Amino acid sequence: MNPSLRSLALALALCLAAPAAFAAQPSTGTASPATRASADIVDTAVAAGQFKTLAAALDAAGLVDTLKGAGPFTVFAPTDAAFAALPAGTVDNLLKPENKAQLVALLTYHVVQGRVPAAQVANMDSATTVNGADVAIRTNGERVMVGNANVVSADVMASNGVIHVVDKVLMPR
Repeated sequence: MNPSLRSLALALALCLAAPAAFAAQPSTGTASPATRASADIVDTAVAAGQFKTLAAALDAAGLVDTLKGAGPFTVFAPTDAAFAALPAGTVDNLLKPENKAQLVALLTYHVVQGRVPAAQVANMDSATTVNGADVAIRTNGERVMVGNANVVSADVMASNGVIHVVDKVLMPR
């Protein structure tokens, strides 16, 4: 599997696990290496229970194995509510086999190579995603936005990366 697909799978897995995991984590700051979880990004997301749509998308895109890989990855993971806010029919359309390339492009737009904790993200203007496109990052006080999405929970640690939960699905340009 190529690196882009692997990253996309990771991004989706993170999206699935991030909300519950982030709820237990501070929204700012970083976790020390000692607080990193023993579960990978996919397992962390699945355990969170709020990333069912992301998990389904990762599976449809063939990215689960990638996100279970060594990484490290940083995933900006949209919750089920973020996917539900998309126009009606969008998710169902993306999950169709004939739209796999578009789904992979979308999912990999949520993943950045490396473990990038919240404190570092807050000091960035943009990040290059596994998709190859840059996503804008803005900070306003304690609020961090990635693209048009707010980071609602940060520094959910996994054995192969970190998840930052976002409230919207990031759309590549």
